[in-house]
Parts: sequence; structure tokens; C-alpha cells
Amino acid sequence: MSTHGHSRHGKSGNHSHSHRKSKTKNLAGKLIVLVQLLMTVVFIAVVWNSGMVPGKYLAALSVVLLVLFGILFGMQFIKKKIYILGIVISVLISIALAAGSYYMRKADRMLADVGGATYKTDNMIVVVREDDKAENILDAKNYKYGIQTTADQENNQKMLDDIEKVLGMAPDLTEYETVQEEAQALLDGEVGAAIYNEAFTGLIEDSIEGYSDQVRILYQYGIDTVIEQDEEKSVEEPFNIYISGIDVSGPITTNSRSDVNIIMTVNPNTHKILLTTTPRDYYVTLPGVSGESRDKLTHAGIYGVDVSMSTLENLYGIDITYYARVNFTSLITIVDALGGVDVNSEYAFSSGGYQFQQGINHLDGAAALAFSRERYSFESGDNQRGKNQEAVLTAILQKAMSPALLTRASEIITSVSDSVETNMTRTEMAGFINQQLADGTDWTIESVAATGSGDQQACFSSGSQLLYVMWPDEASVAEISAKMQQILNGE
Repeated sequence: MSTHGHSRHGKSGNHSHSHRKSKTKNLAGKLIVLVQLLMTVVFIAVVWNSGMVPGKYLAALSVVLLVLFGILFGMQFIKKKIYILGIVISVLISIALAAGSYYMRKADRMLADVGGATYKTDNMIVVVREDDKAENILDAKNYKYGIQTTADQENNQKMLDDIEKVLGMAPDLTEYETVQEEAQALLDGEVGAAIYNEAFTGLIEDSIEGYSDQVRILYQYGIDTVIEQDEEKSVEEPFNIYISGIDVSGPITTNSRSDVNIIMTVNPNTHKILLTTTPRDYYVTLPGVSGESRDKLTHAGIYGVDVSMSTLENLYGIDITYYARVNFTSLITIVDALGGVDVNSEYAFSSGGYQFQQGINHLDGAAALAFSRERYSFESGDNQRGKNQEAVLTAILQKAMSPALLTRASEIITSVSDSVETNMTRTEMAGFINQQLADGTDWTIESVAATGSGDQQACFSSGSQLLYVMWPDEASVAEISAKMQQILNGE
């Protein structure tokens, strides 16, 4: 009898133990699903704060996530093993939400890094010949220094003040009219060192072949200048954005010649974009820099993106609100991040080891760069190169603005953040992405190119040396100006 009683007691003990175990399991499950709820709230908050996702999509996503939470939480009260499936699904959803929050935050930070640019950098340098024994500027204390007097005098003076501080004495100076003459004097041994703005290197290389290989930088001094900003505007209103393609290695903020000059006239209401290419050799005045003297448009970039913008505003009689500077070698990164682009070519030609057919070509980054750079294959040379660059930009815009791709915005922004700089703020960029996702309408993109006639003339930045320039065709400029106004007015 007592044995029988003992066994009954044992059974009931086992039963209460397993019941306790199941309750503990369910408690763990409930906690896991509550963590999922916390991750849901965090994810929704991050997406909401980014401003990139339209309210209607965010509301739908929130409902789905909360319904999922309700179902999975309810599963934890079911005694059958089904609650284990609920735990597994909940863990997977929590991991996905955590990853989503991380990438949205990352994209948000990248937008902040790329956008809101407020200054430009002049990198002033002291160079010596490649075989010079000096290892630093103190070794060159008693050298004769060359300096040019044509342009950029304010930065020259700041550099001289800095050198005087470092050396503890004023350097022995020899003045030259142009930076090219100064560079030649350095190579000829007339001076031991040369002082100039690194942005002028391109001008020197145009007249002295292989110059950069014959010298080395001994000392550099960065001068940051704040660019005047307009107050934040709504990206729902029509606007102009200047796209400057530069060929520099190093920080994207550094001033340098602008080889690609495209104005993008955007009307978000009519979904129309006009891309205008202005040849780099256009012979124009540089407001606030050259006075009545003319210079090549590409040289405006030496003095900063703001000078390039005001030069083009002057030319077309427009306001340019935004700019984006793209390191053109970074085109490879941008195109590859988009998974390649479909570019329409007017001609069949070969360049950089690639063959391009007339019509549509699917290009990766390296091929797109070769396509953008070629000019010798065409009778109109630089003009056709400008049109080809527009064709690549059109392909990039069409792919980047498709709503399907905007879901990968975070990944794309991350990969190109070192190669692009813009004064559009994080809020404005997020607003534009939001608008595109909400609307999803295709854009109509049209391209035009300013024309002109070639000539040899002296340029403000180069002194009396004659350089190839292009006189603007006034009729072509007037026609483009009218077209820009039509897009802006929604006609």
C-alpha cells in the first residue's frame, strides 16, 4: 500500500516539475517576443527620424510588425510545441529589425557626412625638386622661394605668414608673373622651392610635361574658407543643382579645376530634369575673381565651387541653389554600387580597351569612366565628351531614381560617401528620397550642350600664355537659358 502511495506521489511530483519547466519555457518565450516588440519600436523610430520613408509606407509597415508581435506573443500561451516555432520566428524578426535599424542609422549618418558642405579647402604647398636633399621645410630655411603674382594673392599671403611663423623668419622671395614661370624656374634651379596653391598643378602640367614627377611636396598648409549658404529650401520646389566633376585624389573639399560642368534643372512636380553641359574651355569672366578679364570655365574651380556656380549663374541668368562635387574617378564606385548602368551612345568607338556600340551599352564602373573620358575619337572632341558625360549621368539618374533601387539607398550612399560632397542638407536629401518613394513616377530627362567656337587666348589664371579656349555661342546660351526657365516654370 505504502509502495503504491509512493509511486503516485512520484508521478505527481514529475508532473508538477514538467509543468513548472513548461511555464519557465513560456516565460522565456514571452520575454523574447517582448524584445521583438522593443526592436520594432526602435526600428520604427529610426525610420521615422530618417525622414526617408513616406508616412503611408511607414504606417503600413508598423501595422504589419505590430500584428506579427501580437500573433507571436499569443503563440506563447499555447501549450503545444507550436510556441517554439513562435520563439524561432521572433528571434529572426528581432535580428532583421536590429540589422535594419543599424543600416538606416548608417545611411542617415552618411547623408549627414555627404551633405551640408559649408567650406572649401585651399591646399597651399611648398615644392622642391625630386632630388632635393631637404626632408622638411626647416632644411629649406635659407632657400630662395618662388611665388607667382597673377592670381590667388590672398591665399599666397596666408601661406607666407604661416611659413614665416614656422621658419622664424621671412623667406627670401623671387616673384614670377605666372605659376608656370615659377614652376619652370624651380626646375631650372633659379629657385630652390616654389610656393603655390595645389589647385594650380593642372595649369602647370598643361605647359610642362611630366612636371609632377620632377617635384615633391615639402610642406603643405590647408586654408578652409566658409561658403555662404542660402537658407534651407524645400526640395518640393523646382531647383538648379551644379554638378562638378573633378579629378583630384585626396579630400573632396580641396579646390581643383572642374573638368565636368553640368547644371541639373529639376522640377519635382512635373518630374522633368534638364541636364546642361557647358564646355570646360568656355571663355567667360569669373565673378569676384577675374574682373573684366576672361578665363576658362574649368579654372573657376581653382578658386572654389562657389566661383564655378556664380560663373554659370552669370552665364545663364539663373540661381543655382545646390552643388554636388563628384571626384570623377569615383564614378567607378557610383556605377558599381548601382549594379552597372545602361548608357546610350551616339557613336560606336573604342576607348581604354573597351568597345562601345551605337545605341544602348550596359557598363560597369570602369567602362563608364572610359566612356566619359574619351574625346580624341570624335570630330567635335570636348563637345562630344560633354554629351557622353551627360549620357552617363542620365543613366545613373534613371537607375538611382527607380523606387526599387531607393530601397538600397543606404548601401549606395555608404559606398560613395567619400567621393561626393554636396551643400544639400541631410534633411533635404532625405525629403527628396521620401518624395521619390511616395510618388514613384518616372522622370523625363532631357540633355542640352552649350556650343562655341575655338580660339587661342590669354586666360586670367595663366597670365599672357595663349591657351585653347571656346568663345560662347550667344544664341546657344540664350536657347538653353529659356529652356531652363520652362522647366522651372513647369511648362
